[in-house]
Amino acid sequence: MNLMNIPASRRRFLIGSGLALMLPTLESFAGDAPASGAQTAPKRFVSVYHPDGVGMPLKADPAFTDWSWFPRVEGDTFVLTKVLDVLEPLRKDITIYSGLSHPVARTVHGHSNADQYLTAAPVGGSGPYANSISVDQVYAEKAGEATRFSSLVMSTNGGTGAPRGAQTQSFNREGRPIPALNRPKQIFDMLFVAQDKDAREKLARSKSALDLLLANARTLQGQVSQHDQQTLAQYLDSVRDTERKLEQATRWIDTPVPTVDAASLKLDVDANDPRVYLQTMYELIYLAFRSDSTRVATFQLGRENGEGIHDNLAKAVGSSGAHGLTHDVKKPEGWKHLGLYNRFQAEEFGRFVQKLKDTPEAIGTGTMLDNTFAMHGSASSSFHTSRNYPIISAGGKNLGFQNGRFLKFGKGNEDNQAGAGADTDATYSGKFEFEELPLAKLFVTVLQRLGVATEEFCGYKGGLTGV
Repeated sequence: MNLMNIPASRRRFLIGSGLALMLPTLESFAGDAPASGAQTAPKRFVSVYHPDGVGMPLKADPAFTDWSWFPRVEGDTFVLTKVLDVLEPLRKDITIYSGLSHPVARTVHGHSNADQYLTAAPVGGSGPYANSISVDQVYAEKAGEATRFSSLVMSTNGGTGAPRGAQTQSFNREGRPIPALNRPKQIFDMLFVAQDKDAREKLARSKSALDLLLANARTLQGQVSQHDQQTLAQYLDSVRDTERKLEQATRWIDTPVPTVDAASLKLDVDANDPRVYLQTMYELIYLAFRSDSTRVATFQLGRENGEGIHDNLAKAVGSSGAHGLTHDVKKPEGWKHLGLYNRFQAEEFGRFVQKLKDTPEAIGTGTMLDNTFAMHGSASSSFHTSRNYPIISAGGKNLGFQNGRFLKFGKGNEDNQAGAGADTDATYSGKFEFEELPLAKLFVTVLQRLGVATEEFCGYKGGLTGV
């Protein structure tokens, strides 16, 4: 629901009601609808990323039957193991993929590959670093014109992290990381707490300060060294990002923020209470979508290269550290412990998907899930190996996606055993005799069905057939 498009009579009702309710479109105000015809539901995109890959025991291992992440049997008769069986009630609403990866990252260690998951850029494992725009931000450039926030960027760790150790999945047009939010109350306040009466003056002062900074920086450009010019260019990129946000905030200054019921939200929770934390973060995405505050969201469940606050997420399954689970698979019940953690990740994603499915669209047809492409995945499969990304998508029925299938792409790894059983770093750089398709082709298809006119993403042309 785009509050900018709410007719005046309905806006007056909402402002005056004072009720702590979600803002649906009401039949009583159908007469206020524009004469141009029926409105269509918003098209949404969300990507959830988890580090460290998934459990992939060898077929000969007794743990294979229960604790291997990938399903058995290709197509619509796929059989889920104990890792993903929590998604069984949603089997007709999900698609599971194998055989997709980014060609430029296939020999990059899993500790360094998360930065390119949504960008497909050749950032490499070492040396000079340059990223490119992420797929969510390509869509945000289009969809963000209709919403208060162009996108919602979240992670457990927050901020940007460091090159090849990003704590955000989102990168702007210049390839700069977009800082992620990780505190539920901060996110809620940004989305749903009204600005004070001085907001317009503050925005004006901020705009004047930015104009002055830009003028000073441009004056300096011709007076400093080449290295300093590069530093200034990066600085100007950041300033321009801030300028765009200020312009968007100014456009929405007179539009009331949505009113939502926050009674059940635990906004002070953090990753030390992992299950409630994930549920709260997912609920914030749901509320942002439901109120049409944004149509684009990313959520990163931890940083790749090392421990951090996200390690506490493993407490949900009785383990002491999430990252260490991938290193301990050969210990007694090691595959089970990793499998249970992957199961927890899938369960909370499924809970979010189910809520979208249970919510009818405020405008247009179908449910929120029918008009949302929701992705959950990692840039590693077995033990930091940057191949055969484990990816689940959900929803998108009204966007043209067919679900209820396990899709295998490429050739030579039909049983998903390449790299299986690994518990050392030697595997990531090994030579694999099989073919995979670029994940960027799926991104092309996703963008096209979201309404972005494009035939390529990051230089990869054409979409992914069969989805």
